[in-house]
Amino acid sequence: MDLNQYKNVWVYAEQRQGVITPVVKELLGEGRKLADEIGTQLCAILLGKDIAGLANELIRYGADKVYVADHPLLENFTTDGHTKVITDAIEEYKPEIVLYGATHIGRDLAPRVAARVNTGLTADCTKLEIDPEDKKILQTRPAFGGNLMATIVCPSHRPQMSTVRPGVMQKSEPDDTRTGEVISVNVKLEASDVRTRVLEIVKSMKEVVSLTDAEVIVAGGRGLGSAEGFAVIKKLADAMGGVVGASRAAVDAGWIDHSHQVGQTGTTVKPKIYVACGISGAIQHLAGMQSSDTIIAINKNPRAPIFEVADYGLTGDLFEIVPMITEAYENEKNL
Repeated sequence: MDLNQYKNVWVYAEQRQGVITPVVKELLGEGRKLADEIGTQLCAILLGKDIAGLANELIRYGADKVYVADHPLLENFTTDGHTKVITDAIEEYKPEIVLYGATHIGRDLAPRVAARVNTGLTADCTKLEIDPEDKKILQTRPAFGGNLMATIVCPSHRPQMSTVRPGVMQKSEPDDTRTGEVISVNVKLEASDVRTRVLEIVKSMKEVVSLTDAEVIVAGGRGLGSAEGFAVIKKLADAMGGVVGASRAAVDAGWIDHSHQVGQTGTTVKPKIYVACGISGAIQHLAGMQSSDTIIAINKNPRAPIFEVADYGLTGDLFEIVPMITEAYENEKNL
């Protein structure tokens, strides 16, 4: 393999029903840093039907080029269809690096593409860097249950491919003055290439919390003692204009739905304020929230590991402390 043929950083611009997913903006922000350090261009690859209008949005968020694959068979995501189109595009344009969000779609798609183009894939990355000596990408992810971080390189094959955990990278900021190039991809896709058909999209009726985009998260753990304890957490979250999170222990106990879980086996978050109530701070939980701008910990145990990453720590009974904070926020609103 002639590695010199491969250049540019690509981001898979995942879209659902004509809306770019939030993780794409994180990937463009991180991809911009990588591309600038290597001295190459940042590109996005966009698949779907009648989605060409989204290309300008990707350019606003940092893409220099957008490869658009517009085809009726790409209207809904299918593993077969998307894998073939992206594989064909990689073989034609030869990107050096390809980044995907570690979403349900990204986790399904990336390994298929990696196998087709005979390259490696580092899954669920939390950090990406460029080696200053040989310009290879250093891909860091949690290993052994989050007890250590492994840094992986792909020395002999291209493209270098990663899925990136949502919520850990800094989102790029839109710039309305940016201009870029939109390239139409020649889609070679037949109905026989796609073994599955999407007959209907049914959205769940249960409430699903959006932790990734939340600016304020108030999370509860084993210290709440029961499902009823989350009522106290919910009041504070509402007063602060935030959402409710939870530790794995609280979810495993059946006190709250898994969609609220923060941590390595839940959602990785990066809010402006993270309030940890009754959470001891297991390493798997810390891996999912320690990049928050401000961390406030409330726990009875003054030696709880959560205090090691907290900016502010309150030692005491959360059922006394949390209502006082809630009251202070509500009084502030009423002034």
